Amino acid sequence: MTPKKNKVVAFLSTFPPRACGIATYTTDLMQAIEDKFGACYELLSIPIENDDRHYSYSFEAWYRLKLWQVGSFECLSKMLNSSSDIDILCIQHEFGLFEKKEAAFLSFLARLNVKVVITFHTVLPQPEKWLAEKVSMIADKCEKIIVMTQNAANILIDAYHISDNKIRVIKHGTHLAPANNKLALSDKMGLTDRKVLSTFGLLGPGKSIETTLLALPSIVSKTPNVIFLIIGVTHPNLVSQEGEAYRDMLKEIVEKHDIGEYVRFVDKFLSTEDLIDYLLVTDVYLFTSINPLQAVSGTFAYALSSGCPIVSTPIPHVLEVLDEDMGIIIDFAAPDQLAAAVGEILADETRLDRIRHVNLQKTLPTSWQNSAIAHVNLFEELLEEKTTALVYSLPKVNLSHVYRMTTDIGFIQFANGSKPDLESGYTLDDNSRALIAMLHHYKKYPKKEHLSYIEKYLTFIGYCMLRNGTLLNYVDKDGTFTSQNRDENLEDANGRAIWALGEIIAMSERLPESFVEKAKLLLNQASENLLGYRSTRSMAFIIKGLSLLNEDVYQSMIETLANRLCEMFEHESTPHWQWYESYLTYANSVIPEALLCAYLKTGRSIYKVVAYQSFDFLMNMIMIDGEIHVISNQGWKSRGQVQTEPQGGEQPIDVAYTIIALDSFYKESQDSRYKHFLIAAFDWFLGRNHLGQIMYNPVTGGCFDGLEKETTNINQGAESTLSYLLARLKREEYTTIIQ
Repeated sequence: MTPKKNKVVAFLSTFPPRACGIATYTTDLMQAIEDKFGACYELLSIPIENDDRHYSYSFEAWYRLKLWQVGSFECLSKMLNSSSDIDILCIQHEFGLFEKKEAAFLSFLARLNVKVVITFHTVLPQPEKWLAEKVSMIADKCEKIIVMTQNAANILIDAYHISDNKIRVIKHGTHLAPANNKLALSDKMGLTDRKVLSTFGLLGPGKSIETTLLALPSIVSKTPNVIFLIIGVTHPNLVSQEGEAYRDMLKEIVEKHDIGEYVRFVDKFLSTEDLIDYLLVTDVYLFTSINPLQAVSGTFAYALSSGCPIVSTPIPHVLEVLDEDMGIIIDFAAPDQLAAAVGEILADETRLDRIRHVNLQKTLPTSWQNSAIAHVNLFEELLEEKTTALVYSLPKVNLSHVYRMTTDIGFIQFANGSKPDLESGYTLDDNSRALIAMLHHYKKYPKKEHLSYIEKYLTFIGYCMLRNGTLLNYVDKDGTFTSQNRDENLEDANGRAIWALGEIIAMSERLPESFVEKAKLLLNQASENLLGYRSTRSMAFIIKGLSLLNEDVYQSMIETLANRLCEMFEHESTPHWQWYESYLTYANSVIPEALLCAYLKTGRSIYKVVAYQSFDFLMNMIMIDGEIHVISNQGWKSRGQVQTEPQGGEQPIDVAYTIIALDSFYKESQDSRYKHFLIAAFDWFLGRNHLGQIMYNPVTGGCFDGLEKETTNINQGAESTLSYLLARLKREEYTTIIQ
């Protein structure tokens, strides 16, 4: 049952269709909060209007602040103060928004009795006394001030003498880059075989587009297939004052230097989707602002998060963010430097690819999803009386990355970002995971077209099986077995394949008979070796697979393997270490879960006792203050080792296996503790982790490969993506949602 939306935040800002960067910013932020926390947060919009034009919004405005109308501020303050529903007023502030109305704005703040959070989009250094006093007065009336750079925070502290505990840095939100095909987009835009330079935003002299135009002849001489895209409409305020004089001046430069075939004006206020498409085909993004006091730039942030290499002038935002491995900083109004920087980047294709990856990696924390988490965490701090717990919304099930990673051979092992890395080849491990995940998906959402994927992954398992019933793990991009199969222990991969075959046979009534018969044949061929495996996790995987079957012939195998696990537990466990080995490594939850499966299959109580003892011991290790922190692969946990703070190295596969195990233990015991743990564990993917950042990418449908101490590994490989999918399907059983 969806909890009551009892936390209400009102946003005072400009909104589209007004062509304004702050309007776009607020819309993106509110959409992200709604997507992430719509179950427990309700958002209200209060548009700021500075003229009597009737704006048509895509939402119902709670109130319209009409700056041109006397008494509008006073009316709004009375409405806010009389409302018992609104918990927080979030104000987007830039002095231009309240031009000639600053006194009224300050009086408005003074009258409010609702909690106020204000976001400063501009923070001017070295303020005159009147400005410092005005900002100080605004700060006094707010609970918190949000700024987008540490530089802005430092200025507020040092120049405006605002307490640092009142300031929160939340970087400008950005859009996750979709997994679009760059070549296809280039063809669609008529940019095939062109090296694309671009800039975007509301045009005006402050952007100094002419800097690039003056550099373009030099760039063309070295890169004849270059094209420069000037994307965006002229700033509405500028149009009202002087029409299209600035754009006309740019066109005159183009004509004077005879560079028309190398310049394209895209005179539109683009949708976010269209803008991102342009950024995805951009080879170098050019940010040439000539305002050294510009605190932050949304256009710069969006280009960076799309992976664009950047050539930029040194505004504070750029100086704080743009490292040498992300682009090149040039002086203001320096066309010669710009030409040299562009030439340097375009000349090195390897560097281009490396910069794209680095920029995507470094800007992931600024995604709108992560910005939403940061804002809501701040709101939660301010709401002293919390009547409901913070609930993360479930993303829809999305198989797009599964499709992307699957070829005619099978499921590709690794990815560079969201791009499948065909050179990494394929593994039995991953195709077994893919088979299990797709079977579970098919059970919930039976679609005929998904049977071909199930068949493909099953065929791969058959391809890996040798005549003696053992299976190889590593296959290269051409379908050839690699030397890794000689160098590594393949027991876990074999065990996981048995689990997958058991899953197929258990679904015999829903699947084509040919699938089931093939799985039975493969399992029968492999069965002669099953008792020869000694790896703890391999035995656990085998038990999980065999326990799904009704054939009595496999029960003795289950008992033999389960007895071994119990013997290991008895040998290694102490009153303070209830485990099967002297260390905890990866996929730990699968071991006690396998023993629980053995108990449910055989009825032998010793399996149940050991399963619960070991699983509860593990939960005490990894569930900390309501969050899951699985054992780090940066250093496995040994018996007697002192508990430490989360160090990163947390893998999606471990979280997923824990969720699957929690589901089994909850269903057997009906102990609500396991259900609460399961929900909290799944929230790890959505941002409830030590970084407060998403691990699942809702745009690509992939899952990031690892949560490190300070960063997230942005690659979205097979193991992580399939682990998330299994966990997501399991989590769905605990919430009624509409797909």
